[in-house]
Amino acid sequence: MLTNAEIKRIKSLKDKKFRDEYAQFAVEGEKLVGEALASAFKVEAVYRESEIGQEAMSRMSNMSSPSPVLAVVNKPEPRPLILERGLYVALDSVRDPGNMGTILRLCDWFGVTTVFASMDSVEIYNPKVVQASMGSIFRVNTVYCDLPAVCKRFTDAGMPVYGTFLDGESIYSTVTGSDGLIVMGNEASGISPEVASRVSTRLLIPSFSKGVGPESLNVATASAIILSEFRRRS
Repeated sequence: MLTNAEIKRIKSLKDKKFRDEYAQFAVEGEKLVGEALASAFKVEAVYRESEIGQEAMSRMSNMSSPSPVLAVVNKPEPRPLILERGLYVALDSVRDPGNMGTILRLCDWFGVTTVFASMDSVEIYNPKVVQASMGSIFRVNTVYCDLPAVCKRFTDAGMPVYGTFLDGESIYSTVTGSDGLIVMGNEASGISPEVASRVSTRLLIPSFSKGVGPESLNVATASAIILSEFRRRS
C-alpha cells in the first residue's frame, strides 16, 4: 500500500524543483506509459488505479480526470552528441509547454531525432509537454545548450543554419538541402538577435491572406509547415 509520503513525493513531480531533485518525472495514461515501457528510459514504478484505488490515484495525478495508470520514470543521462549530416531543429526560448510537446511530436513524425533547445526553453519533462508530445519525448533526443555555440558548430561543419523571419525569403522559393539546423523562435519575440546573427539562410512562410489576416503563425504550426517542406524536397 502506498504511504502518504510516497503519494506526496509522486505528486511533487509536477514541479521542476522536485523533478530535478529526484531526477524523475511522471507519465500518465495507457498510451504514454506504454511508450515509456517500450523505450530505453528506466521506468521506476507503474501504478494502476485498479491496484492502488481511485483516491490514491486522484491524489497523485496532475490531470483533471486522473487516468487509470501512472508511471514514475527516471530522467536519462545526457547522451553524447555526435554531429552527423542530417536535419536538426533548434528551439530558441520556446516557453509554452503545448508548443514544445507538439514540436517534439512533429520532429518525431518527420524523422528529426535531435532537437536543441536554449536553456530558457520550457523543460521537456513538464507534465504538459509530456502529454502534448504523445510519447515523442522518448524517441527525440532533446539537448539543452548554448544555442549560438551550437549554430556555430553547424556552420563550422559546413552545414547551413536556417531561421524563420518576417523579412526572410519565401520557403517555397528558397533552395534548401536535407542537412542543417532549423531554428524556431520564441512565441512572442521570435529568434533572439544573438542566435539570428548565426543564421545563414533566413526563411519566411508567406501569407496568402486577402486583406487583413493574422500577424504571424503559432510556432508549432510554423514548425509543421517548415518541416513538411524540407522533407518534401529531400
